Amino acid sequence: MTQANPVAVAPHAHQGLDWWRGAVIYQIYPRSFMDANGDGIGDLRGVIDRLDYIASLNVEAIWLSPFFTSPMKDFGYDVADYCDVDPMFGTLDDFDRLVEEAHARGLKVTIDQVLSHTSDQHPWFQESRQDRTNPKADWYVWADAKPDGSPPTNWQSVFGGSSWQWDTRRCQYYLHNFLIEQPDLNFRNPEVVEAILGQVRFWLERGVDGFRLDAINFCTHGELRDNPPAEQVRNGAIGVRPDNPYGFQQHLHDKTQPENLHFLERLRALFDEYPGTTSVGEVGDDRSLDVMAEYTRGGKRLHMCYSFDFMNERNDPHYLCSVLRTMEARINDGWPCWALGNHDVTRLATRWNAAGNEERLRLYMAFLLTQRGSVCIYQGEELGLTEAELGFDQLVDPAGITFWPAYKGRDGCRTPHPWHADHDHGAFSDAPPWLPVPAKHLERAVSRQERDPDSLLNAYRAFLAFRRQQPELVKGDVHYHPVRDDVLCLERWHSQSHPGQRILVALNFSDEQRELPAPKAAERLPGAPALVNGRWEEGRVVLPPWGIAIARCPGDSKEETQWVI
Repeated sequence: MTQANPVAVAPHAHQGLDWWRGAVIYQIYPRSFMDANGDGIGDLRGVIDRLDYIASLNVEAIWLSPFFTSPMKDFGYDVADYCDVDPMFGTLDDFDRLVEEAHARGLKVTIDQVLSHTSDQHPWFQESRQDRTNPKADWYVWADAKPDGSPPTNWQSVFGGSSWQWDTRRCQYYLHNFLIEQPDLNFRNPEVVEAILGQVRFWLERGVDGFRLDAINFCTHGELRDNPPAEQVRNGAIGVRPDNPYGFQQHLHDKTQPENLHFLERLRALFDEYPGTTSVGEVGDDRSLDVMAEYTRGGKRLHMCYSFDFMNERNDPHYLCSVLRTMEARINDGWPCWALGNHDVTRLATRWNAAGNEERLRLYMAFLLTQRGSVCIYQGEELGLTEAELGFDQLVDPAGITFWPAYKGRDGCRTPHPWHADHDHGAFSDAPPWLPVPAKHLERAVSRQERDPDSLLNAYRAFLAFRRQQPELVKGDVHYHPVRDDVLCLERWHSQSHPGQRILVALNFSDEQRELPAPKAAERLPGAPALVNGRWEEGRVVLPPWGIAIARCPGDSKEETQWVI
C-alpha cells in the first residue's frame, strides 16, 4: 500500500545515546499485527513486512510484546524460555533479521521482559517443585500452610482469587501474583537475580535497544503478613475492577518492596554496559506516581516508567493536569513515559468516548505528544480503533473468561490490525484469525485512511513529523497553568535550542469554542500541521471545539508576566 499525500519523514531530532529521552515508541502486539505464514496468528516476519508502515508514522522505536517460548496461558506473558522465540512467532533468525531491518529504517527495537514470574512449564519451576532440597528449591516463593491448611497470607491474585497455590509434591504453597500458571520468582535469592540478568544480557548481545519491563514492581515480596483492607475498592490499578477482590486490599506486603530498588540498580548497571540502551518499567500500584519517581530518580535505576493513570475512564482536563503536576513535583531528575492505551485496557476511542469523533481523537493525540517525557502509542490508536465487541464464546483472555459478564477482558483491544478494507480479515491473514476483525475496524483500515489526507492516520504522521523538529516538545522542560474553561494550558522550553523562547500549548477539552487571554507576542509555530487549528490573536487564543493551539513566544517562562490565566 502506498500513502497518499505522504508526510516527509523528518530527520530524528534526538539521535545519540539518549535517543529514548522524548522518543515515541510504537507498541506492537505480535499476535495481532500481521500474519506472514497464513496460520491466523501474527508473527515476526509479519512485523518485518510492515516496518515501512511503522517508519512512515515518524516514531523512533517499536516495542514488541512477548514472543518468547510459552504455553500461552497468558499469551506470552507466561515465559517458558527467556532465550528463544516461540515457533508460532518464528525463529531467532527471524528476530535477528527484524532488528537489522528496523535499524536500517532508523527504528530502535525494544522488547517486553517478564522478570517477576515465569510459566509453570519453565524448567526452573519444573525442578523447583520436585522437592525442598533440589538446587532450584528456593528459586520461587514457597511457603508452608497455616496450621489450618489455609494459604500463608490473604494476598490476592490480579486475575482473581488467592495468589497462593497448593503443590502436593512439596506440600507447600507457591506465590503467583497473576495466573496459577505464572509462579513468582524469588528475587531474594542471588542466584535468581544472576540468572535473570543473564537472560537480559542474551538480548542485549543480539542488538536490542531497550526493554519494556512488565509488572516491574512485583519482583520482590515483603514479609508474609496479611494485607489490610482498602479504605475503598480500588479501580484502575493495572486494569483491576471493583468486581475483582484484588482491589479490596492495600497491597503493602505483596509488591513494591524497598528491596526491589537493589535489583533495579543491578539491572541498570547491566544496561550501562551497553551504551544507548534503555528501559521503561510498567508500574501497577495505587501509589504509581510515587513509584515512577522512585524508580527513575538519580540515574541509577530505570531510565523511564509508565503507569495506568491515563488508562482509566477519567479524561477531564482537571484530572489529567493533576496527574502531570504531581508527577513533575515528584520526579525531579527522572524521566516519565506516558501512554493512553496498551494491550491490557479498553481502547482509547471507546474508553474516552471519542468513537468516530475525529476532533476529540486529534486532541487526545496532541495532549499525549506535547507532554514532557517519552510516549508509547499502542497499535491501532493511530487509526482510531474502538474496542471490539465480542461474545463470551469468542473470548480467549483468562481475565475476561473469569470475570464475565461484568468485565469482558482484554480481547477487545487485541483484535488484528486492519490493513485493507476490501480484503478478508482486513488483509491481516489469509486464514481466519485468532480473534475476529470487526466490521467497524475495516471502515478505519490503513488502506482507506492512507487515501484520505485528512484522516487520523495522516494526522498522526503530520504531528509526529512536526514534533521531531521541536526540541522543546521532545526534551524540554514544562510548566502547567491552572485549567480554565476546560482548557489545559502548558509551556515547554529548551534552554539550549532556543534560549529565551518558549512553546505555548492550549488544548480545549470541550465541545464549545473557548477564548482565553494569551501573551501578545505569541505567534503560531511555523510548520505546525493543519490539525493545530487554534488562532493566536493579539492578547488572546481562540480555540474551536476540541481545538489545539501551539505558539512560540519570547520570554522567560518563570516571569510573573507569563501566560495570563
